Amino acid sequence: MPLFPAEMESERLRYERLHPDDFDPLELYEHARAGAPAIDEITEYVTWDPYESPKEAFDWVSTCGEAFDDDEEATYAIRPKDGDRAGELAGLAGLHTRWDRKLAILGIWLRKPFWGRGYSGERAGRLLELAFERLDLEVVAISHDPENERSRRAIERYVDRFGGHKEGVVRNGLVIGGEPRDSVRYSITREEWDERR
Repeated sequence: MPLFPAEMESERLRYERLHPDDFDPLELYEHARAGAPAIDEITEYVTWDPYESPKEAFDWVSTCGEAFDDDEEATYAIRPKDGDRAGELAGLAGLHTRWDRKLAILGIWLRKPFWGRGYSGERAGRLLELAFERLDLEVVAISHDPENERSRRAIERYVDRFGGHKEGVVRNGLVIGGEPRDSVRYSITREEWDERR
């Protein structure tokens, strides 16, 4: 039995593992390729660049599948369960473990039509539950580029809701477009999570 669940749900979202056995990389390429709608806005503050070829999407899905099989991290395709865009790929969410530190790091990117719907916070709640209740981790961390106001607002809302706090600025904590950038880091502990549940 795999350590990470292959599928999960939350109130409005379904999570499916990004794995070559389950996911068509061409669907990812369609939305994450150079020239895709709003791709420059989507990738402005993330650590990856738009795909230049379908092979890059295939390689990424394979990499995610290997990490899933090795019990190191889980990347999920996020899909709304209901509404006018039900079943559509909204974006990707990841939980990256550092087993030696009992730590998980959360990540997410969403396509622009899915911004402003509260999906980031809903996804955080589901992945926090996974980290603390199934994986027995002690700390979950989240970071954003200091200039990314949209992420800051979303992260601060759910970090506050789950009892966590802002740790501070990590100098050169990210690489975006080949350049080191600062990052702002937040964390939530299992004790904080338990108190707010």
